[in-house]
Amino acid sequence: MATSLEHEFLSEAALRIMESASRSGLFGYTEGQRKLFDFSCDLKKDWSKVVVGQTLWQHGGDGIDKDLRTLLNERDVSAAVYIARHESRLRARFAEVTQSYLDTPMRDRLSRLRVFWVPADFKADNEGTKKSTYDFLRTEITKDLLMHVALGGLTPQDVKRFAASRRPGLPLTILSHVKAYGYLSHKHTAKALDVNLNALRSETERLFIIGFMESESLQGGIYQVTDSGNAMLDICSRLRDYLHGNLGQDNRNAEFEHICSLLGIDYPSIPTTARLLGKDAEVDLQDPTALLLQHVAQADQDGSVHWSAPYFTLPAASTLF
Repeated sequence: MATSLEHEFLSEAALRIMESASRSGLFGYTEGQRKLFDFSCDLKKDWSKVVVGQTLWQHGGDGIDKDLRTLLNERDVSAAVYIARHESRLRARFAEVTQSYLDTPMRDRLSRLRVFWVPADFKADNEGTKKSTYDFLRTEITKDLLMHVALGGLTPQDVKRFAASRRPGLPLTILSHVKAYGYLSHKHTAKALDVNLNALRSETERLFIIGFMESESLQGGIYQVTDSGNAMLDICSRLRDYLHGNLGQDNRNAEFEHICSLLGIDYPSIPTTARLLGKDAEVDLQDPTALLLQHVAQADQDGSVHWSAPYFTLPAASTLF
């Protein structure tokens, strides 16, 4: 069946949104082989996250079963995206089909499904609706897909809790050390970092509770950095670039700024000339962004963190307009 202009636009929009987000420097992007799918890509850093997707526009509710079966049968993917026309009968059919999978071996794969409903009156020959639909998908895909797949499920609440530490720089120092060398014990790590044992223990427990570190033991012990912890390190690396004035042209990076805004990080509101350290520090203790930048500045001054470089690949070219 020939695809419609709407179908083509929505499928290409999903790829363009993920390609654009990769310019944040937080992960790389490579367009994948589509095979049975309407779109496919691979998000990369020191991991590989395959995303595949289908678009429902022209065909009716009977096609939903086939689409979902195609998406869920693919084993080695991190997320299966479904972009569909928003109609009550289609939503009802979608609910029926997903419900039928609850009693099958496919049940566990439903959690990787991400659905984005597009207004039924969307027309690809109208520039105004194309822009509004693209902007809507950009926000929703970033919040519900990229945050979970590429950023380990990082949330604004996670950022606030991380920034709330009263020991500037230490949480970043711990995460960076654990990522590079592991965590053998409180005593061993405190000695390696030359920090107070009680302070280290307290911050380590906070990072464990937040979900930035994990351990096979519920009581803690040999820790490792989680996906969200790694994402926090990468974000702080880009914030360090901002403080150094080399985030991008004119010290701007629109894609990174957009992702940060969804996490409650308003770093452009803090000028790079602000005093973040010392007795005369210009830091609002009620502002998570200011506290986060203070952590970055302190860890940078201490030389205690391995700062990751921006991750860039040559993205596949795609044009929508």
